[in-house]
Amino acid sequence: MHRSWFAEEEHEAARHVIELLHRIRLHWLLRHLPPRIVWTGYVFFSSFITIALLSVLAAITGSPFVFPSLGPTAYLFFFDPMGKSSSPRHAILGHAIGLICGYAAYVAMGGHPFSTASLAQVSSREILAAALSLAATGAIMVLLRVSHPPAGATTLIVSLGILTRPEYLVIIEIAVILLTAQAWVINRIAGLDYPIWEKRAANSTP
Repeated sequence: MHRSWFAEEEHEAARHVIELLHRIRLHWLLRHLPPRIVWTGYVFFSSFITIALLSVLAAITGSPFVFPSLGPTAYLFFFDPMGKSSSPRHAILGHAIGLICGYAAYVAMGGHPFSTASLAQVSSREILAAALSLAATGAIMVLLRVSHPPAGATTLIVSLGILTRPEYLVIIEIAVILLTAQAWVINRIAGLDYPIWEKRAANSTP
């Protein structure tokens, strides 16, 4: 019984991927591969394409268009594209909040160069900056009804002094917007009703 339910859930999750294969005339794969494998391939190739394009842009411009927290954002976009945290609004605003809070905490603690020393040698300023940035990011996201967990990594990248130049922070947010735009195109091609900004709840109340 459990196996039957799980298989049905997988098939539903991979439905848009199945529709995509029909659209690009690769539906013959469905006769040889189970839904889980099809879904796996979709997540793999979609994530590869989006991050590869941003990596090429980073290499050409010499700017940080690729940074660690883009990874979990890309994963959300293609693993659970219709989830709340995967909508453009939550991704774009979440990272923006993380960048602002991270930089504010970094400045408030007097600024500090990033150190690759062990955790036992982290200074009190770094500890306070990291704690303050994450706390502020979480609180503001709750206040503004924004939900995007990868923003927690973004704020630590900034508050710990890894990326702190103001122009880099702008580039990071542009990278998030570009990744979101790529996800919108790919998920729309796959047949999903992926939102332009935010998915509306079916029975939302004011």
